[in-house]
Amino acid sequence: SSGINAELPLRPGGNNGLLGISKPEEYGGLGLDYSYEIVAAEAFATVNSGGVGMAIGVQCDMATPALAKFGGHHVKENFLRPTIAGDYVACLGVSEVGSGSDVASIRSRAVVEGNEWVINGGKMWTTNGAQADWMCMLVNTNDNSNPHKSKSLICVPMKSKGVSVHRTIDKMGMHSSDTAEITMENVRVPLDNIIGEEGKGFQYQMNQFQNERIYAAAGAIPVMDRCIQETIEYCAQRQAFGKSILDNQYVHFRLAELQTEVECLRALLYQCLDHYLLGEDVTPQATMLKLKSARLVREVTDSCLQFWGGMGFTNDVAVSRMYRDTRLFSIGGGADEVMLGIICKFMGTFPGSRG
Repeated sequence: SSGINAELPLRPGGNNGLLGISKPEEYGGLGLDYSYEIVAAEAFATVNSGGVGMAIGVQCDMATPALAKFGGHHVKENFLRPTIAGDYVACLGVSEVGSGSDVASIRSRAVVEGNEWVINGGKMWTTNGAQADWMCMLVNTNDNSNPHKSKSLICVPMKSKGVSVHRTIDKMGMHSSDTAEITMENVRVPLDNIIGEEGKGFQYQMNQFQNERIYAAAGAIPVMDRCIQETIEYCAQRQAFGKSILDNQYVHFRLAELQTEVECLRALLYQCLDHYLLGEDVTPQATMLKLKSARLVREVTDSCLQFWGGMGFTNDVAVSRMYRDTRLFSIGGGADEVMLGIICKFMGTFPGSRG
C-alpha cells in the first residue's frame, strides 16, 4: 500500500524504448509521433494495477514533455536522457498545500544567488515523489504582478540538500502508487537547471497538461472495456430468481449503454490525437476529453460494481479496485469543475469572458 518500486516497470520500460517513444532520438528516444505513445498508454492500462500506468505516465507525459520541447542541452542531457533510459525516476511538482487545481496560486519560490537557484517551499500529491531522482518543479522566480508570467520550471535533483519527503499519503485508491508531500528548504541547484525561459513556466505547464490529459483518457478507456467485459462474464454465470443476472433486461441494456458511451469517448480521443499530431492547440478538446473520461469511468465502475452485488464490495474482485482507483480521475490533473471552467472560457460563457 506504500507503492510499488517504480524501478520495476521503469527500468525494463527504458531498456525496451518505451519511456521515450515520442522523445528526440539524440537523447535516447525513438523519435516517433505521439500516436505511438497513446498506443503504449492503452497497453499499460491493461495491467491490473493503476499505479503502474501512473508511474509510467508521470515519467513520459507529465514530468518530461516540457523538458523535451523547451529544455536546453544541459537539462536534456542530465535529466531527460537518464529518464528515458529508466535510470532516473521522475516526478512532477505543481500542486501545493492550499494550491491544487489553482496552479497560478502556488507559493514555492526560487531566487538567484550567484550561479544558483535557491528554492524554498513544498509540493503536495506528488506521484513517485518518495522515490524520485528528480522533480520537474513549478516555482515563482520573479515578482511579476501577472501570476502567469512569474513562474518557471526547474529540474531539482531529489538528493539535493534541503529536499525532504515530509510524508507519504494514505489514499483511498491507487494504493500501488506512492504519493508524497515534499518540502524544500534552501535547496540550491544550478541556474542551468531551468527549463526554457525564465517566467514562462506557467505556459510550459499548461502545454504539458495537454499530454497529461490525453494520456489519462487513453488509460481510462481500457479500464472501462475490462470492467464491462468482466461484469458481463460474472453476470452471465451468477444466478438469481431462476435466471442469470445478465438475462435481466435492465442489466444487459445498461451494459450496452455504457459500452456505447465508451466507444464515443474512444472516437473523441482519436479525434483529439489527430489534431494534436497536426500541431494544433488542442486545449479545448483535451479538456473535454479529460472531463468526459473522468466522469464516464466513474459511471462505468459504479454501475458495474452494483451488478456484482456483495462481491463488488469486497477486495476479492478487480471491479472494486477499478472503482477505488479511477475515482482519482475527476480530481487529479485538474478537477472536473476546473475542466468545465476552461471549456466555458473557450465557449465564451464564463463570467467575464463575454465580449
